[in-house]
Parts: sequence; C-alpha cells; structure tokens
Amino acid sequence: MSMTDPLGDMLTRIRNAQMRGKSVVNTPASKLRRRVLDVLESEGFIRGYTEVEHAGNKPQIEISLKYFEGRPVIKEIKRISKPGRRVYSPASDLPRIGNGLGIAIVSTPKGVMSDSVARDNNVGGEVLCQVF
Repeated sequence: MSMTDPLGDMLTRIRNAQMRGKSVVNTPASKLRRRVLDVLESEGFIRGYTEVEHAGNKPQIEISLKYFEGRPVIKEIKRISKPGRRVYSPASDLPRIGNGLGIAIVSTPKGVMSDSVARDNNVGGEVLCQVF
C-alpha cells in the first residue's frame, strides 16, 4: 500500500512516540525526511538521527527524541502544506511561530531550511510544517 503523505506520517510517528515517552522512533528513510530532520536537529528539537538497515528490509531512520525535565522539547508539531492543499509563501510573508520560539520548516529552491534561514537568504517556498 502506498503512502499519500510520507512527511505527515513521520511527524505523526514523532508526536505519538513523545506522547508515550519513547526515547527513539523509527520511520522509513527518504531524502525529504532526512532534510527535515537535519533542520530539527540543528534547531535543537531532536537529539539526532541515524540510518539503520535491517536484514532484507528497506532503510529506516532512527530518530532520538529530546526531553527536558521529563517533558518533550517539541510541544507541538503540525503539518501545514498537505497533499490536498499546498501552502507557498514568499520570503517576506514567512510565518513567525511563537514569536520566534518555534520554527516553520520551508522547502525552498536552495533546499529545506527553517523560516529564519530562509528569511536571511531572502528565499520563499513551500511551508512544510511548524514546530513549537
């Protein structure tokens, strides 16, 4: 069975694992997922991720979740641009999440980056998700 929204699936896996207090979560590997995880890691929302390949299976990404004083660092992770409704934004109109405490992850012609980096590079694109 094919998956309609692989990025939405990864965000849901992270959300569900944090509700259960898990330290790691696995998700199928893809380039877009790696780029989004790179942004989450550089902004300090996750500890990191590694690629694992089990015998005979497709490659997986193991995401190490981050907690502070027993509570998840990611309070809210939400998909913005969905397969049924794509959301694009120019650099001047990129959303500010939580007065700068959160980030919006944007897919631009220069790669996947956070909203603040996209504003610095004066480049807009598809707003993939927001994290707070």
